[in-house]
Amino acid sequence: MAKRTNKVIISCAMTGAIHTPTMSDYLPITPEDLIRQGVDAAAAGATILHLHARDPKTGMPVGDPEVFKQFLPQLKAQCNAVLNLTTGGGLNMQLQDRLKAAVWAQPEMCSLNMGSMNFGLFPVARRYTTWKYDWEKPYLEGTDDFIFRNTFKDIEGILKTLGEGFGTRFEYECYDIGHLYNLAHFLDRGLVKPPLFVQSIFGILGGIGADPDNLIFMKRTADRLFGDDYIWSVLAAGRHQMSFCTQAALLGGNVRVGLEDSLFLGKGEPAKTNAEQVAKIRHLLETLSLEIASPDEAREMLDLKGADNVAF
Repeated sequence: MAKRTNKVIISCAMTGAIHTPTMSDYLPITPEDLIRQGVDAAAAGATILHLHARDPKTGMPVGDPEVFKQFLPQLKAQCNAVLNLTTGGGLNMQLQDRLKAAVWAQPEMCSLNMGSMNFGLFPVARRYTTWKYDWEKPYLEGTDDFIFRNTFKDIEGILKTLGEGFGTRFEYECYDIGHLYNLAHFLDRGLVKPPLFVQSIFGILGGIGADPDNLIFMKRTADRLFGDDYIWSVLAAGRHQMSFCTQAALLGGNVRVGLEDSLFLGKGEPAKTNAEQVAKIRHLLETLSLEIASPDEAREMLDLKGADNVAF
């Protein structure tokens, strides 16, 4: 079964590439937003900050290292959280664009989607009649005919470029059962090394649904495939965020919150900052007598190379 840890890692996914500026006035867009909200989330208890970047003028997801350079060094200087860069980028990016920032930064950790998938955001577009920016509606509506690509060759290339090349380790993002088997394939080939940080993701159209039975199914499958060679974490989209994270923690797992995954703090209550979500899940976990892992404890648990060994 998953390697049990004495303390819970809280990841905070701060802005992502799913939500658009029209959906929330509180979504961090600019480098200044990301620095302020990141520092506050770390102070609230976030162990890991998962980071995308956006065009500061329009809020469109971008992979440009020049944008990452405007907030990564400042975040590193102002907090001790593990800085985890995306390799998923945004829906408008090719693979080479998605990797540019990580290749420049050589971070301790990157996310890595464990397969190609239909990534369906198009139903969300029906909820809005006016938009802040022209790019938002077609960006979302176009996902009814969109496949996020991460082939076996793509994944192998990312593992070799970032993992072997820079000592970066990964948050293996598994949106469905098949993604666990893809990860097991790379483990069998020796291209990934334990401890595996496996992020089970629920509630994205095109992936596994946010049903409690699926939470158990994902964990049992990972237990069978990886034994005690993995550390388990869970995120769930939208209204399922807090309930799934709490259930996962009770099962010995770690958790991920943040405005990438949900724009709300509770039913009908928008989250005004990432730190609010971090503080809420921390309160829930501590009420259940669970302790929160510090960044340095997480570095040891996940066998990370340390903040002094990045390129920023």
